[in-house]
Order: sequence, then C-alpha cells, then structure tokens
Amino acid sequence: MNPSGTTGPGGQVCIQKRSRVPGVVITQYVEQVPLGKTTPDIVHKPLPLKIQQGKKAMFKVMVSGQPAPTVTWERERSKIKCDDQEIYKTIYNERNKEHILEITNALPEHSDTYKCVVTNEFGMATCTAILNVLQGGADNKNQGEEQDFRKMLKKTVVAKKKKPLPPKEGEIDPKLLELLLCAKKKDYERICYDFGISDFRWLLKRLNQLKKEREDEQAKVVEKIDNVKQIELKPSGKAEFELDMKLKDSNSTVTLYKDGESVEYGEGDDGSKHTLNNVGTKYVFSINGTEQDDAGFYQVDVDDTNVFATDLQIPSVEFAAKLKDVKAVEYEDAVFQCVLSTPLNRITWSTEHSSIEPGDKFEITVSEDKLIHSLTVKDLAMEDKGTFYAIAGLAKSSASLAVEADPSGGKGRKKPATGGEDLAKRGAASGDGGDGKDGKDGSGDGSGDGSGDGSGNGAGRDGGDGGEGDGKNRMDGAEGDGENKEEGDGSDKTKKRARSGLLVPETLVIDVPKFDPDDLHKFSRPVIVKVGQTATFKMPFPPQESVDITWFKDGSGLKDGGGVKIIKESNHSRLLLRDCLRTDTGEVKIQLKTPFGTVEATTQLIVLDRPGPPEGPVELVETSSSMIEFMWNPPKDDGGSPVTNYIIERQQTTQSQFAKLGDVTADNTTYRDRNVNHGKQYNYRIYAENPEGLSDALETEDAFMAGVLILSGPPGAPDVVSASKTCINLTWTCPEDDRGEPIIGYQLEKRKKDTSQWIALNPVNEPIEGESYAVKAVTEGSEYEFRVAAINKSGAGDLSPPSKMVCAKNPNMRPRFKDPEDFMVVRAGNSMRIKINYEAEPSPEITWLKDDQPIDVWTNVINTEGMSQLVIPSSKRSDSGIFTIKAKNSSGEASFDIEVRVTEEPKSPGPIALEQTVQGKVVISWAPSPDQELDDRLYYVVAEHNSSSRMWKNIGDRLYGNTFTAINIEDGREYHFRVYAKNDMGLSDPSVSPTWGANSNRVPVALTGGGATTAFTIERSPSILVPLKVHAPPKGYQLYMTCAVRGTPTPNVKWYLNDVCINSDKNYYITNAYGICSISIIRVRSEDSGEYKVVAVNSLGHAECSTKLKVRD
Repeated sequence: MNPSGTTGPGGQVCIQKRSRVPGVVITQYVEQVPLGKTTPDIVHKPLPLKIQQGKKAMFKVMVSGQPAPTVTWERERSKIKCDDQEIYKTIYNERNKEHILEITNALPEHSDTYKCVVTNEFGMATCTAILNVLQGGADNKNQGEEQDFRKMLKKTVVAKKKKPLPPKEGEIDPKLLELLLCAKKKDYERICYDFGISDFRWLLKRLNQLKKEREDEQAKVVEKIDNVKQIELKPSGKAEFELDMKLKDSNSTVTLYKDGESVEYGEGDDGSKHTLNNVGTKYVFSINGTEQDDAGFYQVDVDDTNVFATDLQIPSVEFAAKLKDVKAVEYEDAVFQCVLSTPLNRITWSTEHSSIEPGDKFEITVSEDKLIHSLTVKDLAMEDKGTFYAIAGLAKSSASLAVEADPSGGKGRKKPATGGEDLAKRGAASGDGGDGKDGKDGSGDGSGDGSGDGSGNGAGRDGGDGGEGDGKNRMDGAEGDGENKEEGDGSDKTKKRARSGLLVPETLVIDVPKFDPDDLHKFSRPVIVKVGQTATFKMPFPPQESVDITWFKDGSGLKDGGGVKIIKESNHSRLLLRDCLRTDTGEVKIQLKTPFGTVEATTQLIVLDRPGPPEGPVELVETSSSMIEFMWNPPKDDGGSPVTNYIIERQQTTQSQFAKLGDVTADNTTYRDRNVNHGKQYNYRIYAENPEGLSDALETEDAFMAGVLILSGPPGAPDVVSASKTCINLTWTCPEDDRGEPIIGYQLEKRKKDTSQWIALNPVNEPIEGESYAVKAVTEGSEYEFRVAAINKSGAGDLSPPSKMVCAKNPNMRPRFKDPEDFMVVRAGNSMRIKINYEAEPSPEITWLKDDQPIDVWTNVINTEGMSQLVIPSSKRSDSGIFTIKAKNSSGEASFDIEVRVTEEPKSPGPIALEQTVQGKVVISWAPSPDQELDDRLYYVVAEHNSSSRMWKNIGDRLYGNTFTAINIEDGREYHFRVYAKNDMGLSDPSVSPTWGANSNRVPVALTGGGATTAFTIERSPSILVPLKVHAPPKGYQLYMTCAVRGTPTPNVKWYLNDVCINSDKNYYITNAYGICSISIIRVRSEDSGEYKVVAVNSLGHAECSTKLKVRD
C-alpha cells in the first residue's frame, strides 16, 4: 500500500510512516518489510545550536534499523552535502551509539538548517536542526548592537506564565523529569508544583525506571555523585550550584549547557561570566553578576553523559516591605518577615555564609496569598547573631539579628521577637497620627501603656509604621486599630516595659499552677510510636513566674541530654524522646511546681515493635510415618500490637536451608506437618508476626523423626552381565528378609580399584526399579566393584556383599563396516571424500587400495576412532576406479569396495541426420558425444516437438547407440528433434536436427544481392547447470540453497516442497538472478524438512532437480 502514490529510487514505492520521535519523517521503500528487518528511525534528534563564531559545533543523533543504516548530513537551504573533510567531521561514538557531525571552527556562513539522512535498503528517515553562529568581537558595531538589544530585553516586562493543568500520563515535560532525576525525594513535591502537578505519585514508577537507566549511563564515566545542591541565588549577587563528583577518568571533559547550548566557563575567579571552582571531588559552578537573561535550564555533562540538571528561575518581583533588624534575648525565637509585590511559592533565605533550610532551628512559613514570607529562628543562641537575607528573583533584602545574654539563664521563655511591627498589617497600613514615641499615639514599637490617642503619623521609633490608630494598641506593635485586652487606663493587672522594640510580656501574678481541662484531656491520650522514632509530648499551661517544670518516666525524673530533649517555654513545655526502644513503653508525667502548689498530668508512651520470640521449648505431640505434630507457647511480649499469626519453617537434617511450610492464626499454637518422609528427621522454626514485623525464631532443640525406622536386609551380591568401555551391565537378587516392609527400589554404589571411597550412583529418593542396572559412569580401562542396598519407606537398608572386580573395556571383535555406500559420483575439480564407519576391538589397522594397488602419496587418509576417510582435494577423471578399504586386528579382518566415478557434464552429441525409410517413421542418427569413449555410463535422450503442440517431449531415453526411429510422423506438420548426452552428472547441451516435414522442401527466397537465407536459432530448452545439494542444518539455523538454470527464452522457475509450490509462501525468501536460483530460510523449523524441487519451464521444454532437507533437533 502506498497512500502517497509516490515512488522512490528505482521506481520502488514510498510509504510515509510516523516516527515516535516528533519531527522525524520515515519513508519506506518496500510494501512489506521482511521478517527480522526494519526501516531506519531516529531515536534521539540533534539539538538546535546557537554558538559564538570560532567555537565548535556538534550535532549528535542516535539511530536504529536492521540492517544497520548509514548516516549522512547535508545543508538544507544551501543544498550542500557535508562531505568537505576540512570543514565537517563525521564521527561515530561506539560507546554512546551516537553519530556526530562536528564543525571545528564555526563561522557565520555555516549558519543553516542541517538535515540528517538515515538510510538502508528498506527506507529512509530524516530530521533537521538549526545552527546559528553569532559573529565575534571583530565587528564592534554589531557587538554594540547586541549589547543595546540586551538592555532592551532587561526593560521588557516578563509576562507571567499560567500554571499548566496536570498532564496526562505520557505527556510529561522532559525538563521536569531531568529535574526530578537530580533532586532529593523531599524536593519532589516542590518541583512538581512548579510544573502545575499536584499529585506526582503516578510519576514515581517511570521515574524510578529512568533513574536506574541514568545511573547505569553515569556509571560509565563517574564513580560517585553526592551532596548535590540545586542552583540558588547568593547574597553576593551570584547564582551557584554544586555537587561532589568522582570521575573515573581525570581527563574526562566536563561541559556546562544552558537551555541545550554549551556554555564556556572559566576556572576559579578569572572574571568570567560562568566559572567552575574544582577542589578535589567538589565542583561549584557560579554565574557571576546574575541577570534576568541568566534564567534557564542548566545541565552538566561528563563526556556527553548527563550527570546533573537544575533550573534557575528569576521571577520579576520587588519587596513591598523589606526585612527589619531584630534584637532579642537568648532562648527566644526571632522572626523576620517581608512582603512581596508579586505572589511567590517560596523565596531564598540565607545567612552571610550559607542558605537556610527549614528544620529544628529554622521555620519558614508563607501566607495563603503567597505575599508574606516569614523566617523564625528558634531557641536563639549567641552564635546566631549576624545578617540574614531574603532573596526573591534579583531583589534582595537584609536585616541584622542582635542576641543579648539572658540574665535569667533561660528559665523564663519569651514570646517571639520580630523586627518592627507585624508585616501582614504593615504592608497594608497607612496613617498620619503622632510622632511615634513610646506608642502613646497608637504607633511605635508597641511597648507603651496602650493609652495613646491613635492620631500618630505612623512613624514608629524602631521602624514600625504604626498605621491608623484609635487608642487601642496591640501588645505586639501591629496596627494601631488592633483590639487590646488590656487598655492603658492604669488599672491593668499586667504591666509592660519597653525592650528595644521587642514585645516581651512579663507576668507578675503568681497562683497555684493549673492545666486547661481540654489540654489535660488531649495530653492524657497515649502517644504511640514505632521503634527508632521520636516521641513528642507537649503540655500547655498559663504563663507564670517561678514555675519549676519536671518530666518523669515511670516515676524517674528526666534530664536534658542524650536521647532526651526538654524544651521549656513560658506557656508550654515539650519533651522529646529520640530513638525510642520497646523498653521505653510506660508512663510519662509532667509536674509543674510553684511555692503555692503542684500540679501533674500523666499520659502513656507505647512503643510498637515486632513481637518477642514464641516461648519454648517446642514439644512433640505426635509422630508417624506420614505426619509430625508439635506445639509451642505464645511470646511474652507481643510488641505492643496483637500477634496476628505464626509462620512455620522446616529443615531436613540432611539439608542446609530452611523452607517455609505455612502459617497459622494467633489463637492456634500447634502445627501438623503432613509432608514428611518416613524415617527422616526435621528441625522446625516458629516466628510470631504482628503489624510491625516478624519476631526472632524459636527453634526445636532436637530434630523430630517421622515414624520409626524399619530397614530392609541385604540383597544378593551384584553379578556382571556384560562390560564395555562405556557401560557395565549388572544384575542382583532381592533381599531374603525384607523385615515386613515392601521394597520400593535399590541404591547402587561403586568403588574404583585402589580407592577406599564408595560412590552412590543414585540418591535414595530416586531408587532403581528392578534388579538390574546399566552403569554408564565408568572410565575406559578402569576396574570397579559394586554393591547394592534395598530401599523401603524408612530408607536404604543393609548393603550387599561387593561384586567381583570388572574392567570397563570393549570385548574383542573383528572389524565390521557400518552401512557403507558402494558407489559414488564426484564432479571433476571438486574434492572427493570417501567416509567409512566401522566397529572393531582392538582398533584395527586401516589400508586403502585403488584398483587393487596402493594409493599414491598425494591422497590423504584421515583415521579416527570408528571412522576412516580418504580425501582427494581436487579430483580428476583419472581418479575414477574401485577403492578398497581393509581393516585388520587381532580378531580378524574385513574389506569393502567402493566404485567412484569422477566425471562432469557430457559434451553435446554431433550433428543429427534425418531419413525416412517407411511412411510415418523417421530414423534419427547422430555423431557420438566426445565423452562416449570416456564414460561407459553415458547414454542419450531424444526429444521432439511438432508444429501442432509446440511442446518438447522425450521420445527416447537411455539410448546407448547413435540411432533412434521416431514413429507417428504425420504429413503436413513440421517436426524438430533434439539429442542430449546424459551421465551421472546430468544432461549435455542438445544437438538440434534440421526441420522435418511440411516446410522442409520450401524453396528459399533469394535475398537482394544474390544471397540466400540461412536457418539459425538460439532457442534452447531449460537445463540444470548446478543441481541442489543435500542439507541437514540444526533447528533454528539459517539455510541457503542454490542451483543454476539456463534456457532460452528465460525459463519460469518454481520451487516445490513435497510437491507443493512454495513461491508465494512468506516463510521462504526466493530469488532468481541471471539463472542463479536461490531460496533462503532465516530459521529452519522441523516442518521445513522434506524434498525440495526446482522446476524450470519455457516454451521449448522443462528441467528439474531435487534434494532432501533434514532438520536436526
């Protein structure tokens, strides 16, 4: 089928096919591609390139196809083939299976669309890639124009790209996969969210498969990749990413790509835009002076193998409210906040030396509208002071953190300290009241008495904006219009003091400590964790001074340190127990104590673990020849979860491995093993299982036996029936006393002379049936003795007495030839091989004769055990004769004659004469063939055709004379005769008679100029020049058979298998090229065996030859 209706080179069809790779066009040249062959395809397309003048340009492509296709390159627009070796280099990377077009020194005139053409005999595949070469610095005018264009790009407002819908399976952005392959698992959700994918679980299976393939590729060039850090902007204005990488070859090339284009980089701090700092195995890539144009997809390759990918995003954003300096006291929490002009999912938080990740020390939060970003520094220490940075796009904000020593030693925990007022309010606040001193006008740092008039101008002392005020100021210095529970009327129970802009309430009322009922009920719920996890307890309480907080575990007081972490805040306390063990299960209690009283709250800690082993010992309940029953006790410790079932394993004492038998429910502590062999001993293991896993095993102390052993008495000593070099036949008698148990079979053992080791010839579970056995595991010339034991269901019984020593050798015998052939024909010039198989003991002496005379020295004789072969490499007619083989040993002698004829196709007979002596009969006579005297098996064949049938038919065969009488000759018809010479090699070319009949007396018409007509013809019937040969290939191998045919006009050739035409069978590939007829079978099958026949037919006759094919298993 050719839907496009076009034709390819040579007039063949062109079928357009679709490739799996977008942009690849496949053209198929044949209607049906043979089995095992494919059209070319492009697996990986070349990437478009944009490089500077003078740099190296490389297009890489990976192709497929059978047979292997060839790859060529050409320039599409200029119609130039890339065969100029001075400009273009075509390289094949054997390791990566890549075809590469390399332009060493790229110039602007090389800019073009390059076309990759992949071809084989069944089709063609093409794709294109664009090369854009930028002019270098020589043209200052153009360079200046480029720089002006970059400035224009910086001023361009970048449109926000709308988040795409989650793609369906199979529609995955390749950039997403590259980022996930190089990211840590904890970053998967963040990366997928950036690509608009909220649920990425359906990606994991494919991602794991790609990850394994990528690791296999990387293992060829890199020994190890570790400590990967994605790209991020630094406070210094540069963007960096780093990784630890150990190269297999220190000379490997490390290449940096941006959006698929290679990027030149410098070493160290050499002032380049892109630099690499490499110390040992650490590689740090930097982008200096980061600009909006630097955003993109960066990749690192080692010798053309991708090892890392990262995405630098630089959104267009500014700070609506920047960070404010924070002053705090030790053990407090410090909070930095900023407000963005554009919503962002995240920003980069950093100190002067490193970026900040959320954890126990730092907490990063983002408001629902994605505008307010907060950083909380927990449990401040003196070393936490310094400068903190918030980086969003190219915008940066910084603030300092000052930490003062806590005079109370950390006993009283403070509320979080913030820089200025709450930014959630500050970003939207506005006002014009007051001068912002001490909060008396409703603004400032919020540490006043809250009685301001709310008419300030919003300029707080420590950087607060204040906002509009109504006289009711919040304690934390937020908007002036915030509602405050303690108004500044002088009657408050709680007083405040200013602390450098920090909002620190101090409670002065002291009372008996107490817990909120809801908090107490929540705390009393048991905390359940698994072994190795951290158990966390938190108990809130009203803020009070002089409160001693103590935590207890099973009545013993806990101290901070080791696996115990106690955190005491002003309004709550937390207890962390790390790496919990099963033994940590118990009561946990918190106690609050003041001079006025004590209060306690209790809860339970449950640590889940796999259960303890079942209690032993394992007791035998019942045993018989077909069953063993045993029992055990439940484990003392169920691991905190009920035991769900018990798993049973068994080991036979003669084996090394335990195998699983089955399992029983938790309420059943007995097991009955019914798959046992009488007399065998077994060990058992029992495991308890709960949702957390399997316990350690309870194992039987002693093996349990199935039933009681009753072994058979000894059989009679083995007798030797016969012996040869490959086999010794034995027989014996059954035991006189079987001791009441039926005999299943026998086990036979052998011992080699001069050794003491007896070797069993069969295992007990594979008994010998009957009282005889042929031992084939013997070495020629060695002596052996044998003994036998009877087997019943209890096992092998007593052993018999040993047999007599017997030698593994053949008995003497006179030579005997095995199925020899007494006649063979060899084509002159071919090698002659006479192969004779024989049997004799001892090995005979072989002699060859020709016509009763010794063979000449040029004839090769090859003798091997059981076979002799006579070889003449290039035979001649004179090699014909009677060959005799004689074999003689001490037991006698034998001889055999083989008649060999070395011949070739006979020469044609001489001229033919026709004579009619009787009406209706014509005597045909011919001169003999020159080979008649040389070949006594030569004879003649006569064929005729007449004007009515126009078909040649044989009218005489096996004619050893030189005349033949044709009968039934009718008047008014023309007759033509042919005479062939034929021998064992086939037919000669025919001798053609003159025409006989109606036109034989026609007067020839005189030609102009006095010349006469001359009868001349080049037509001939088909003949077989080279017949088919016998083949016997193994199953699954490729087979190729051929023969040679000639004839004029060209004969029509058909192939037959078992008289069935197979020309149209697609399992056979049949060709006929200039009379050479061949058939090919890619993988022969058993059903391909049979008689193959070639029949050639034209208007003058037909010829055929056949052979037999036998497919071996």
